[in-house]
Amino acid sequence: MKVLIVYAHPEPDSLTGALKDVAVEQLRADGHEVVVSDLYAAGWKASADAADFGEVTERNFMLASGAAYATGTLAADIRAEQERLLWADAVLLHFPLWWFSLPAILKGWVDRVFTCGFAYGAGGTAIPRYGDGVLAGKRGMLVVAVGGREPAYSERGINGPIDELLFPIQHGILYYPGLDVLPPFVAHGTIRVDDERFAELAGQLRGRLSELEQTEPIRYRRQAGGDYDRALRLAPGREVPGTGGFGLHVRGR
Repeated sequence: MKVLIVYAHPEPDSLTGALKDVAVEQLRADGHEVVVSDLYAAGWKASADAADFGEVTERNFMLASGAAYATGTLAADIRAEQERLLWADAVLLHFPLWWFSLPAILKGWVDRVFTCGFAYGAGGTAIPRYGDGVLAGKRGMLVVAVGGREPAYSERGINGPIDELLFPIQHGILYYPGLDVLPPFVAHGTIRVDDERFAELAGQLRGRLSELEQTEPIRYRRQAGGDYDRALRLAPGREVPGTGGFGLHVRGR
């Protein structure tokens, strides 16, 4: 497989950086081709603005993004990342959980790279989404370092269940343009990690990545799969018994 790792941490010798190195080593040992987009090392521009669109004069930001994509005038760094996404068979977002979300530089990568016409469209330019789209058939996975301990991110934990915290990223960013989303690799309690704990985490990550091609994706419902009404609400009777909230959008077996 061809694997793109989008990596976001300012310190190369951080736990996140060390796990990224483990991932690259394991994937290459398994025969995969790996490319890393190291956003901090590249000095990635996080803010999306009109400078991204070249000579496009459209004032609506979304439409300007689409026009620049269609005419090939997007900024070179955006075009390069889009080409990497099209090249890859699997995409890993590798980051620490900061304030319950992505680091700003990684969110800026999404804002700038997932342009109109490429990852989404609207009105007459609408393109398939939620299970379909430009990235359909590829695999996506989060590798996340979380400072807090696992119980605090459980059903009764004060921070909320980790699967629900990651839902906007997994469903709203990865699945939206078509990626098959694999269960995330989450490393909890990462503020202080000794050698023994790191070896444990590294071994677990190696195990997950060695099964990258075989792991069953999360069974999110396709927008075009017949489960939603015209208002994009889950149709009555389609829910899995006992589920609610974000869980409604995961199919049963």
